Amino acid sequence: MLVDDVVALVPSIPGRRVLLGLAGAPAAGKSTLARHLVTEVDARLGPGTAACVPMDGFHLSNAQLDRLGLRDRKGAPETFDVDGYVHLLRRLRAARERPVYAPDFDRSLDEPVAAGLVVPPEARLVVTEGNYLADDGEDWAEVRDLLDELWYVEAPRHLREQRLLHRHVIGGRSQEEAMAFIAASERPNALRAESGRAHCSRVVTLG
Repeated sequence: MLVDDVVALVPSIPGRRVLLGLAGAPAAGKSTLARHLVTEVDARLGPGTAACVPMDGFHLSNAQLDRLGLRDRKGAPETFDVDGYVHLLRRLRAARERPVYAPDFDRSLDEPVAAGLVVPPEARLVVTEGNYLADDGEDWAEVRDLLDELWYVEAPRHLREQRLLHRHVIGGRSQEEAMAFIAASERPNALRAESGRAHCSRVVTLG
């Protein structure tokens, strides 16, 4: 059903492109769903039809977070380069004669990686996902206007926090450090993400 609806969004006119946004709390399953949708669209309509560009590539580097005193709030709205993300969305909506390169995020490094992703000119669908795509914050509200569709992805809190605990422990934190970070940062971030749910045209429940 979801895949059918996404395929229906893809423009049949060459040269046109649709942007689908997936918002939601940390570890709700946004990245997994985005990759699945891109894979299925490409399987039905041909390789290169769809591309995925996560918002996570616009995390500020750890060096910048340290400079700003925000390292312990990594993942909060103020720890992203929202202007850079908005600029990328504008580029994706503009003329498409050349590839568009976008930053990725390397969880093993816990750092963004410049030009880690590419959207080819022939891509007619771009799926982008992140916590704050539906956010009302002054710097974030412009994101919604640049998306053709915006869906909210949700999963039970206990499942999300299990995933976050695993993610942070794999990333090098002790279990105690990971649990403390989830309580101090991830839960407030989840509440902030949930505040934009009403701006989404569809709610997708995973888990």
